Amino acid sequence: MTVILLDGPSGSGKTELALRMRDGWVGADLPTVVHLDSIYPGWDGLEEASAHLAEHLLEPLRDGRPARWRRYDWERAEPAEWHLVDPAHPLIVEGCGALSRRNAALADFAVWVETDDAARKQRALERDGELYAREWDRWEAQWRAFVRRENPRTLATMIVPT
Repeated sequence: MTVILLDGPSGSGKTELALRMRDGWVGADLPTVVHLDSIYPGWDGLEEASAHLAEHLLEPLRDGRPARWRRYDWERAEPAEWHLVDPAHPLIVEGCGALSRRNAALADFAVWVETDDAARKQRALERDGELYAREWDRWEAQWRAFVRRENPRTLATMIVPT
């Protein structure tokens, strides 16, 4: 199984790149795309989602065990259903926190997506609206702490400017 991780700051273009990769995949074996936005357990959940990715999805895949991820229901503010991932298909995981040292060791290819801060903030707020505008600083603080600790850009196989 091929595992590709896409990471970068909020609004840098990770989701769009993941979908373009899936849609441009050659052959019938289309990748499964997992969005960390579906896993973060709330606005303070970047670290937890990154660990969840390793524990429930990447490590089981590498060990030949059943792999899965659990969706977080943002409206109810609680964990929701589990989703199984078929190990017969390539996997693309995108989101802030995907590219930790632990996760990079379990991936075949890692992509860092970047753009300038003003453009990414504008894109993120256009995409997610006023709710995200209120949470931007909170999210950005944990993102920057993750980057300081993990230095994900240096773990990338490829850097993609958008």
